Amino acid sequence: MRALTWQGKRDVRVETVPDPRIEDATDIVVRITSTGICGSDLHLYEVLSPYLDPGDILGHEPMGIVEEVGPEVSSLTAGDRVVIPFNISCGHCYMCGQGLHSQCETTQVREHGMGASLFGYTKLYGQVPGGQAELLRVPFGDSLPINVPHGPADDRFVYLSDVLPTAWQAVEYAAIPPDGTVTVLGLGPIGAMAARIARHRGAGLVVGVDLVPERLSRAAADGVTCLDVRRLGRDLGDAIRDLTYGRGTDAVIDAVGMEAHGAPVAKAGHGAVGLLPDALGKRLMETVGVDRLAAFRAAIDVVRRGGTISVSGVYGGAADPVPMLTMFDKQIQLRMGQANVKRWVDDILPLLTDEDPLGVDAFATHRLPLEEGPQAYKTFQDKQDGMIKTLLVP
Repeated sequence: MRALTWQGKRDVRVETVPDPRIEDATDIVVRITSTGICGSDLHLYEVLSPYLDPGDILGHEPMGIVEEVGPEVSSLTAGDRVVIPFNISCGHCYMCGQGLHSQCETTQVREHGMGASLFGYTKLYGQVPGGQAELLRVPFGDSLPINVPHGPADDRFVYLSDVLPTAWQAVEYAAIPPDGTVTVLGLGPIGAMAARIARHRGAGLVVGVDLVPERLSRAAADGVTCLDVRRLGRDLGDAIRDLTYGRGTDAVIDAVGMEAHGAPVAKAGHGAVGLLPDALGKRLMETVGVDRLAAFRAAIDVVRRGGTISVSGVYGGAADPVPMLTMFDKQIQLRMGQANVKRWVDDILPLLTDEDPLGVDAFATHRLPLEEGPQAYKTFQDKQDGMIKTLLVP
């Protein structure tokens, strides 16, 4: 089969690799029809090379048609249409029973002290082959895949793999009061969808912050009050307080994470880690690694006292200096973590209708053949061509 593989920092290639096969009686094999490029894939492209090997298959936002089922799979048959959650959860352990599928005790990567395994996402999360490929082996065939109807285009359902549940959880964790206010930092795929969900769920004011003109104009068309951080700079907090009676918003969603602009020292450190031998790079990241914290510090600034910060953007530093005095004094509530995909599916599925209240049918800005994946990664990383969300078609 053809698959998009990691070969080195800023070097991904589509290559011919062996087809996956049934390895356990509960496995299924899915022929991929659409697969997304996620903002967190850019962490692999740019930063996390010490935890990857050349040839690793990337991607964790796939859907497709069941090609083959293991002998113990009873709920699916060949020809069924499924979406595959990005976190690999068994569905029956203690953590899954708590709705914490991203902490699944069956697939936790205990070697690295991490939570549930993920498709296509480094040794830290199990080094499981990903879904930017023609075929994907999926474990837990009776509990992990999301069975969706035939008919509508893939765009209707593919975001159940990551974007929709991640954005939904970000809003849930933000605990926005009825008719309340929220700032969304970063209007990439997750931030843009979180803003739509917040409005759908009754937020009275949604403020969106970004520096990419296409992202700002798209969110503004969704009814978001948009602020350009390039223009406001250090005055961002004052601008948001001016919109909220001097208080700041009830909640802030940090949908940026370690990709934040600013913090040139941390950025240089990220670049240096990618150039070190793997063993040394890992040691550096796991002991003294720091993130670019511009977005998180902005969240602390613009949230009102007693408000909530919900972090959906991925951070990876082990020694991040955070302003605990300010957080304590402002009585900030903080929630974060990988999305528990299966936890939110029943809430989201009823919204994936012809009425399309969340705008999923037209959410992708680019739909490209899998073979153009390497160029798509570069375009997305460089924030060019108005690229906000790309689906690859094997």
